[in-house]
Amino acid sequence: MSVTIRVPVMTRDQFFDWAEAQGARHEFDGFEPVAMTGGNLNHNRIAFNIHRTLHSRLRGSGCEPLGLDAGVATIGDSVRYPDAVVTCSPTQWGSRLVPNPVVVFEVISPTSGHVAEHVDRIVKVREYAAVDSIRRYVIVESASVGLTVHERQEAGQKWTVTTVMADDLLPLPEIGVEIPVAEIYENVDFPSKGSEASSPG
Repeated sequence: MSVTIRVPVMTRDQFFDWAEAQGARHEFDGFEPVAMTGGNLNHNRIAFNIHRTLHSRLRGSGCEPLGLDAGVATIGDSVRYPDAVVTCSPTQWGSRLVPNPVVVFEVISPTSGHVAEHVDRIVKVREYAAVDSIRRYVIVESASVGLTVHERQEAGQKWTVTTVMADDLLPLPEIGVEIPVAEIYENVDFPSKGSEASSPG
């Protein structure tokens, strides 16, 4: 059986230089740029809510939420741009990568397509697991209320996976906070079965 071996078309540094000249946002899978598809308004509101609630709870703690243009280096030369990422390490002016990311959030948009969803649910689980400093990877649904939380076990690259729902708290012990799921979905509307908009809160 023959195996196709991918050859990188650019290095990580070449990607950074290339990406700065582009009008659209891209990630780097270690081989070539990958266009980041636009999310819908739910995606945007959820990402905003995550940043707002993290900022309010982490102020003065030494930990800082970053994104959307804060890069996370993963496997090989790959660079991902999560919807939110928290670091508790000092950042340097002009740096293109987040130092020692601790918690990562990705918001899933059904409008992004099956390929993008596969990357967030499968590929990035493996990539973020390979980054020793990342203790928790939170996948946030935007078509309904629900979080899939991947928590690193004490040793190795294995995750413990739990589901967090509407009335729950999202525990983030790595950064010393808890977030009510309702805050993440504040002002987010979902179509009801009768095609009317309803809110989870």
